[in-house]
Amino acid sequence: MAVTVSSERDTVATPIQRAFREAFYAGAISLGLFVLFIGLRTDQNISNELILVQRWVLLAIVVIAVTLGRFVYVAYALPAMARSRAEKATAPAIVAEPGFLKRNFNRIGLVVLLLYPIAMVLLFGFQGSLKWVDNFGIQILIYVMLAWGLNIVIGLAGLLDLGYVAFYAVGAYAYALLGTHFGLSFWILLPAAGCMAAFWGVMLGFPVLRLRGDYLAIVTLAFGEIIRLVLINWREVTNGSAGISGIPKVSFFGLMSFNVSDPNYIAKVLHIAQSGAYYKIFLYYLALALCLLTAFVTIRLRRLPVGRAWEALREDEIACRSLGINTTTTKLTAFATGAMFGGFAGSFFAARQGFVSPESFVFLESAIILAIVVLGGMGSLGGIAVAALVMIGGTEILRELDFLKAVFGPDFTPELYRMLLFGMAMVIVMLWKPRGFVGSREPTAFLKERRAVSASFTKEGHG
Repeated sequence: MAVTVSSERDTVATPIQRAFREAFYAGAISLGLFVLFIGLRTDQNISNELILVQRWVLLAIVVIAVTLGRFVYVAYALPAMARSRAEKATAPAIVAEPGFLKRNFNRIGLVVLLLYPIAMVLLFGFQGSLKWVDNFGIQILIYVMLAWGLNIVIGLAGLLDLGYVAFYAVGAYAYALLGTHFGLSFWILLPAAGCMAAFWGVMLGFPVLRLRGDYLAIVTLAFGEIIRLVLINWREVTNGSAGISGIPKVSFFGLMSFNVSDPNYIAKVLHIAQSGAYYKIFLYYLALALCLLTAFVTIRLRRLPVGRAWEALREDEIACRSLGINTTTTKLTAFATGAMFGGFAGSFFAARQGFVSPESFVFLESAIILAIVVLGGMGSLGGIAVAALVMIGGTEILRELDFLKAVFGPDFTPELYRMLLFGMAMVIVMLWKPRGFVGSREPTAFLKERRAVSASFTKEGHG
């Protein structure tokens, strides 16, 4: 009888009533979760004693925000989404012509990327543009390259790799060790680092040929940790936790240098004012060229037999074998190709930083790269690029939000909460777009007419 009454209440309750009830529950849960994380903070006083700092106002703001957010979502957002779905279900199917922005999205994006450093220099000057070109340009492009490389392994071949940061580390340390000890140039070490990472990709591929799903993820995760521990403990070669410093800079194709002390310094050769922005702008365009190379190779490989074999392996490995496809070579080529681009990104990272250490290649980096691929839509280059822009650029923009200190106090540091906001953004995107930013895909092989396949008809909704 009690169950029946409860069921009747749920059916009779209006959205506003249900919103009040769920908002109250959400506020109570958030109060219990955040009272020890936000309401109380441990600190040290002048006598070096541990004290508790009470922050009840900040806790109340967070609880009220959660309560109001849940109320608005249940009372207004859910009914609006339900009405929208009902209207779409009853409306006749109309194939709309893509607009100008959608038809020329790639060209517009490429033009924006090419003009971005010039716009930053015009807006902020040479010295003021360093931060925007480096943190918001080069860093995002590095993660785009990494995510596109991992997309070959996960998005195309369907092999879950949680240790992709290992190839990133191999490329970085290959460039750092060969550059510092043998004095080789970047243009020689870039392909060498890619080949070294591809070799270790094949080494990883052999033990996991018979694994799939969760077991494959565990082994790749272990491989990433093994590489990191080797970098820490092999002090004679890697210098351990201290890392490797003094990594040589990239030269302008061997013609000009970016070191002020060199006689062929770019400012001396071109008779222009000295500035550190020249090197950052050159690195930006170099990273952009490497990203375009990664995209070009990925698109070309998808149209070749090896790319179609990757897609067949992703959809059904048993059916792939029944068609006579050699799954061993298919998996190894996927691991090697994806690792090669990870090595390219690692060598570029070492050249950009001038210093590498094992702390730069922890598991969190693999998780971030994997999240970019999933949020962007597995198999979609454009969606992954947008996801990298949102995630990496969004976390970097928190460093510029100093006005939040006026709201939460002078001790508030927005960058410390970037992982919290990062997690919240992931939850929101997965609720809004459960299959990533791009939820449909076009098959590489088609008969007579190319048609977009909806994500609802695919096994895993790869973009």
